[in-house]
Amino acid sequence: MKKRRLLATLMTAAMFATTLTGCGGSSGGSSNNSGSGSSSTTNNNGGGSSDGVQEITWMFWDDLNATEDKISLGYKDTIERFNKDFEGKYHVTPITTNLEEYYNNLNAHVSAGETPDVFIVSPGPQLTDYVEPGVAAPLDEYLNKDGWKDTFKSDAVFTQQTYDGKIYAVPLNTAAACCFYNTEMFDKAGASIPKNWDEMITACDKLKAAGYTPVTISAGTAWCLSMVAGYLCEAEGVSLPKLADGSASWEDGKLESVGNKLLQFSEYFQRTAAGDTNDVATANFYNEEAAILIQGSWVIGQMNGANPEFESKCGVFQFPGVERLIAKSDSLCMSSTTKYPEASAALIKYFTDDTAQKYTAEVGGKIPVTNVKYDESVAPKQLSYVMDIFGSAKGTFGFYNESMPTTETGAHFDDTMVAVFLKDMTPAEAAKDMEDYYKTNCRK
Repeated sequence: MKKRRLLATLMTAAMFATTLTGCGGSSGGSSNNSGSGSSSTTNNNGGGSSDGVQEITWMFWDDLNATEDKISLGYKDTIERFNKDFEGKYHVTPITTNLEEYYNNLNAHVSAGETPDVFIVSPGPQLTDYVEPGVAAPLDEYLNKDGWKDTFKSDAVFTQQTYDGKIYAVPLNTAAACCFYNTEMFDKAGASIPKNWDEMITACDKLKAAGYTPVTISAGTAWCLSMVAGYLCEAEGVSLPKLADGSASWEDGKLESVGNKLLQFSEYFQRTAAGDTNDVATANFYNEEAAILIQGSWVIGQMNGANPEFESKCGVFQFPGVERLIAKSDSLCMSSTTKYPEASAALIKYFTDDTAQKYTAEVGGKIPVTNVKYDESVAPKQLSYVMDIFGSAKGTFGFYNESMPTTETGAHFDDTMVAVFLKDMTPAEAAKDMEDYYKTNCRK
């Protein structure tokens, strides 16, 4: 059934293929979600080899020529190093779009028979959508060459990328969702780092009384709001596996409690939260218009790239009331139809070499996935805070919208949480809606 749903999705996406300019999408917005960085590209089905050079494509969700995000700039450097080092042999051309449109645009390329040779994807159901119908190729053959796989911290980094014993994507970094806070605002408001939900509300009350906007968040980018809901579900003891097999119900009171807490928390959001994008909400934080931002540590590169002076007053704490962290990694897949698998595998390997992984930590502020040695003294201060939280956590779990049976189910959860926030649906109605959806779509 899932394969048929994906193929239907890809066929629908084909209707939008003609809207793509060259091989990139178009958009406005801030740096992390800006438009195409490449107005024309060569794809794996039409470009072929020119003067003996194997031409490949790489698809990414940021504009490499306009971004300030330090992780994206590191990826740009990797592309440039690859093209220089393999000059006359391999050449890669980026296909760029913005984050919100990325999967729609990628699916349009797939449905048109122009799958990028290498493309970025999030582990979980989104990766499954490219593994199950055979869009992504297994990578074990290449990982087992020349000791490449041995450079990674452990086989555990491939857990979410492994299907039936085969690895279909290579992780580039690890990031954890935390609470970033303005230490200066907290000090002036007399607020303390919260350890539980009641203390979180107390801190927000103090920040609000001091004249600060306590929290900046995006409900316009639904997964940002549902990330908070995911943490609240974790605190309530929600079990996604039990909900999937029917041994638990969304109507057991836990999701209703989550919805009520989300509504309580929303009283401290910025007034424009309903329409703000992820980038706008993040900019509110590093421009010191709000005291708390709940986001993944991938945002460190964006914050420090846009406002380097803010690093000194940016603290980090774990979401209160939970013992595990939401964690994920960006990963690269190779097309099963690429004409040049060796070139494509070589490109993926460049993203995990020592130069790229040192940059990931020392400049980008993300946790490397390899055994690379990096200088902690030059890495962003926020990374050391995140590493401390990561080290003391009792485990990790995935984004809720990426941990459900299908991408459609995750999107439905996101939309439901936004509906609660907008008061279009009560928490009790949301619980019933999710239970009905699971009965119809997720359980045998």
